[in-house]
Amino acid sequence: METEEQLEAQLAKPNERDVALMQRLTGNVMVLGAGGKMGPSLAKRCKQAIEIAGAAKRVIAVSRFSSADAQAELEAAGVETISCDLLDRDEVDRLPDCENVLYLAGRKFGSADRSDLTWASNTVVPAYAAHRYRAARIVVFSTGNVYPFVNVASGGSVEGDELAPRGEYAQSCLGRERVFEYFSREHGTRCLLFRLNYAVDLRYGVLVDIARKVFDGQPVDLTVSHFNVIWQGDANSYALRSLELCEAPPRILNVTGGEIVSVQEAADFFARRFRCKAGFKGESSGVALLNNTTLCHQLLGKPEMKLEELMELVARWVELGGRSLNKPTKFEVADGKF
Repeated sequence: METEEQLEAQLAKPNERDVALMQRLTGNVMVLGAGGKMGPSLAKRCKQAIEIAGAAKRVIAVSRFSSADAQAELEAAGVETISCDLLDRDEVDRLPDCENVLYLAGRKFGSADRSDLTWASNTVVPAYAAHRYRAARIVVFSTGNVYPFVNVASGGSVEGDELAPRGEYAQSCLGRERVFEYFSREHGTRCLLFRLNYAVDLRYGVLVDIARKVFDGQPVDLTVSHFNVIWQGDANSYALRSLELCEAPPRILNVTGGEIVSVQEAADFFARRFRCKAGFKGESSGVALLNNTTLCHQLLGKPEMKLEELMELVARWVELGGRSLNKPTKFEVADGKF
């Protein structure tokens, strides 16, 4: 993959399991918050899986669509689009019925400057959506940030662990989960809380952040010394197939790759690829945000993209001057202020 067209095509390409799901799934599919980093490729993947399956379903992408190009690309791919401010309850109430909802709306970057907006986006919008779609299946995108930082040797947090979100962003994400849990318990809404750690799509992600720092000769911060990552195409597939796993009360699922990756080792890999020396700063705190994905891989299989292949793709992308979304993951943040 050396161009954005190739990258987008790969992210949106369904696998056999996605297609098989669409042959079994009843009802249409809606992506709420479809205008962000993952929404467009997820909606297109869903549409392609439906077409290959020969199923008669609509895919509806809902967002404010600040990018007219993103909306046009979705429509060109056969995805229906609806412009909607999800913070406006009247607009949410006017959205069409749908049996299957992928909920991607949320706010992270800049959350330290507008904590009020972060809380509204991550708790008020879920209340509107959960009420409107209380009869649907809902896969709710969440994050591993709701867990405490753990020792690397622990293997990562599991779904039943006690939660300890650090900072207002992480707390608001737990608020989002609790809102959906409330509606699920009150109305029997089938939900799955999709605790995703660090999807990578070559223009964005922890591996991209590290690779670009090494390439640009900037020091890599070792304060948070380890992380999990997953190819965004695999995360898209997991999200689609999680629709069949929704339950009331909500099922919880950690989603990421199977490896715990060392920041220093990743930086050294990119330094070898770029034929330079990696620089570092900070000292390891000994703990990190890590997901244990044993349950996910038992239920949905392991990711198709191997870590080594993903790192090589990132290195090649950076070498070629591939575009960045300029949205750092801030993986090195340990105080919760994103």
